[in-house]
Amino acid sequence: MKAKRLFAAIELPESIKHVLVDLDPKIRDVRWVDAEQMHLTLVFFGSVPEDVDLKLREKLSLIHFGAFFLPIAGVGTFPPKDSPKIIWVGVGRGHPHLFQLHKRVSDAAVAVGLEPDLRPWHPHITLARCRNVPSHLVRRFLKSNVDLDAGIVRVESFHLYSSKLGPAGPAHTRELTLSCSGGL
Repeated sequence: MKAKRLFAAIELPESIKHVLVDLDPKIRDVRWVDAEQMHLTLVFFGSVPEDVDLKLREKLSLIHFGAFFLPIAGVGTFPPKDSPKIIWVGVGRGHPHLFQLHKRVSDAAVAVGLEPDLRPWHPHITLARCRNVPSHLVRRFLKSNVDLDAGIVRVESFHLYSSKLGPAGPAHTRELTLSCSGGL
């Protein structure tokens, strides 16, 4: 049976993506994410068999949520100390609706038999992946962008994506769009 790597995410407007791409400090061995691949992951499902994929789509389509706004602000790394692997931009303090949406998507996954991710969820947008980059170079970038405010996003939908790993990094394909049922 075929399986796909799937995740649910919030798409960013083109204007915000361009602001984020323009932050690239051109540090050696820091691979900036292509604008078309930038998103805010709600839940990563992993490799999902075809029959479970169909059930997941049904459960996701039952999720009701209202539109809400998210600030795109603040930068950091994973891990937060030591040698960075990921450079990210955050969503300020987020929004209660964002955390509710994350929980509903997670609950839909569990309802169709997918294993829950037990790690704490830290909403972010991955900007870059690092390989053996000296911490001080990344810290310089973080310090120069400590007050980053890339704008506000109105969240009116989220999407189910498939992801294929390749030599240039993962390539994401939108599989399904789920729109809000009202709100702001």
